This record gives sequence, C-alpha cells and structure tokens, in this order.
Amino acid sequence: MVTFEEIVEKAKSLKNPPTKEDFLEFYGFYKQATVGDCNIEEPEDEEKKARYNAWKSKAGLTIDDAKAYYIEVYKKYVAQSE
Repeated sequence: MVTFEEIVEKAKSLKNPPTKEDFLEFYGFYKQATVGDCNIEEPEDEEKKARYNAWKSKAGLTIDDAKAYYIEVYKKYVAQSE
C-alpha cells in the first residue's frame, strides 16, 4: 500500500499540472492532513484566500481521513489526466 507521504511526492512531479480547482482540492486535504483544522486568519490576497478557503472547508476531518481523501483525489486526478 502506498503511503500518504509517497503520494505527496508523486503529486509534486505530475506530468500535467493540476488546474487551479484541482490544486485547491489537493491543497485543502494536504493542509488538513499535515496541520489539522485551519489555524490562521483569513488573508486579504485573493490567491491566498482561495487556499485558506480550500483548507478551511476541510475542517473537522481527522488527519487520517484527510490523508485518505488526498490519496483518492490523487488517484482520481491521475486517472483523468491519462
């Protein structure tokens, strides 16, 4: 079985970069899996705010659940981009 950490490394070297929407989905699950619930103030900058909202939308997920969802998002993305 592939670990979360291995999938994160694979995601960093995807041949086709993810769309902004896909990136934000990866980002939200990654932050929830590595930090837990969002613990920062909402930023003013639009790009940072999009990342903040992606992370905040995953609030309440356990670290293990967030890792599992990240892996599923990766698998779905790879299947779509082939």
